[in-house]
Amino acid sequence: MTSICVVGTADTKGDELAYLAERIAARGATPVIVDVGTRPATIPVDVDLKVAIVGSGIAEALASGDRGRAVAAMTDTFRAFAASRFEFDGIVGIGGGGGTAIVTAGMRELLLGLPKVMVSTLASGDTSAYVGVSDIVMMPAVTDMAGLNGISRIVLNNAANAVVGMAANPAPRGSDKPALGLTMFGVTTPCVTAIVERLRDRYDCLVFHATGTGGRTMEKLAGSGMLEGILDITTTEVCDLLFGGVLPAGPDRLDVVARTKLPYVGSVGALDMINFWAPETVPEKWRARLLYHHNANVTLMRTTPEECRAAGAWIGAKLNRCDGPVRILIPEKGVSALDIDGGAFHDAGADAALFESLESTVRQTEHRRILRLPFHINDPAFADAAVAAFREIAASGKIASA
Repeated sequence: MTSICVVGTADTKGDELAYLAERIAARGATPVIVDVGTRPATIPVDVDLKVAIVGSGIAEALASGDRGRAVAAMTDTFRAFAASRFEFDGIVGIGGGGGTAIVTAGMRELLLGLPKVMVSTLASGDTSAYVGVSDIVMMPAVTDMAGLNGISRIVLNNAANAVVGMAANPAPRGSDKPALGLTMFGVTTPCVTAIVERLRDRYDCLVFHATGTGGRTMEKLAGSGMLEGILDITTTEVCDLLFGGVLPAGPDRLDVVARTKLPYVGSVGALDMINFWAPETVPEKWRARLLYHHNANVTLMRTTPEECRAAGAWIGAKLNRCDGPVRILIPEKGVSALDIDGGAFHDAGADAALFESLESTVRQTEHRRILRLPFHINDPAFADAAVAAFREIAASGKIASA
């Protein structure tokens, strides 16, 4: 029978949790109420996480009377529970500010594809901190959860229907091909599209938009063992991380490549730009820089030679820690659709600084090599070279099916 984890703070949301569990049972599934409250529950629960941590330092935090410490402690507790003891077909949570932070922290530990529904009073605002790179479905609570009412019964009933429907009707089995992760931006689309066309007969090609969350999602999949290789053509998120753009990588970008030793083909796609939103969001100190209005909501700023040099050194230092098969491809005639002869961001000096920085930083070995190519990144010949490089390292036995 389908089992659903029903999670929330049973000290403050007991009636709502009980009603949600009742509606799940009415759909023929088995609800299991997990209490992440920091005080005694007001309803019977199936799993009381406070019991599991008696005698620990976390228990001391719960007993301290400091709400901030208690919420942080229970967040850690539920995150560990989700990572190690989760045996359900789906999960639905409810919460206000504290409950949403606790529950979604655990949800983010779960595998992509497992149904996750979060009913929250915060779901109509910026939910990026709660969803992260997971596939959590955020459902607005509409009213505050301070006792059942006509609106909250409707919302909770819909949440029960949603999570049971997802859990009872899993997606059909997908491709049996090994999965590859690829990074793409609009200005590198021709390159990545061509690579996918050349590899899709043998691999399930998963393309990620290099907007910060895209790179983090790809690397989460890699770290979870769901990818068997990476073609990181578009490393532009590094520029936003280093220089204050709005689509940054995390500071751990590329660490998963070192940790997993996955076959890795990388390049310098879109390292000619730093991203901002509408023109007025560009910091005043940079408004005299070379800017390109990509659309009404996105403004691009050309990286300087100094910034390119710093980006190349940062990437190179990360790749030096990778002992698996690594190939870094340098497109000598430009790194994006804007960085081309006659293009808005064409700057041979900045590109040269980037390429020279990479070459001087990366310690080349038998397995870690830089390849200079006399092509633009969107030239079909560059895509051919990237595919050839990947097939070469795949043939070394790092991917069983290659």
